[in-house]
Amino acid sequence: MSVTVNGLDELKKLAGSDLGTSAWIEVTQERINTFADATGDHQWIHTDVEKAKEGPFGAPIAHGYLTLSLFIPLFTELLDVQGVTTKVNYGLDKVRFPSPVKVGSRIRLVAKLASAEDVPGGVQIAVDGTLEIEGGGKPAAVLRSLSRFYA
Repeated sequence: MSVTVNGLDELKKLAGSDLGTSAWIEVTQERINTFADATGDHQWIHTDVEKAKEGPFGAPIAHGYLTLSLFIPLFTELLDVQGVTTKVNYGLDKVRFPSPVKVGSRIRLVAKLASAEDVPGGVQIAVDGTLEIEGGGKPAAVLRSLSRFYA
């Protein structure tokens, strides 16, 4: 499901609305290794497959920040804001990682547009997101993301 709005006024009217659920995305070892290369974080629990099998999770796990970064492509499946000139990631109010994401797992985003408020020249939205792990009891991440849109 994807919600499309045209302009800041339509975006503000969505405040309090559920945005739905994204498609599943697989967290592969290749994705984990690429993230490790990009960030310089090559901790064995992420990149050493054999050692990680003997570790506390029985397999390599995704970096928490890799899991968090997947919020963006999953979120863009849920909300398309048209009729604006600029879209900016403004930050995060809160992030928690209740459960690790083992290599080969699939995650998806469930999101709600918690608020939409005027800021100089635009609108700031707060999105409450939960990154679910397929078949998992606890989510991979729970967060509040802030974005700004300018006309």
